[in-house]
Amino acid sequence: MTAPEGASGVPVSLDVDAIRGSLRQVKDPELDRNIIDLGLIYDVEVDNGDVHVRMTLTSPGCPASDQIVSDANAAVRSLNGVTNVEIELVWEPFWTPKRIDPRVRALMGY
Repeated sequence: MTAPEGASGVPVSLDVDAIRGSLRQVKDPELDRNIIDLGLIYDVEVDNGDVHVRMTLTSPGCPASDQIVSDANAAVRSLNGVTNVEIELVWEPFWTPKRIDPRVRALMGY
């Protein structure tokens, strides 16, 4: 089996860091920031090509929820070696701006 390739075409190992890297491509369209920096990804598990992502949204009524989850699914599936993706949307713990990466939070004025 060959190593999976990242967006640059360079081989990467299929691990949590590779999955999180692919999720950096996914933006919350309302905040125009990626879902990693916003702290929306709670957990990533990788097991022989099966990927399970636990994530949340900024609010349960987020109008972009379908788009964000779909984009997250597509970003993970884009990595070679991924055979199955499960995106689990959770609401506990509830998201707050404190989960945003501190540098990004400062840029956003939080």
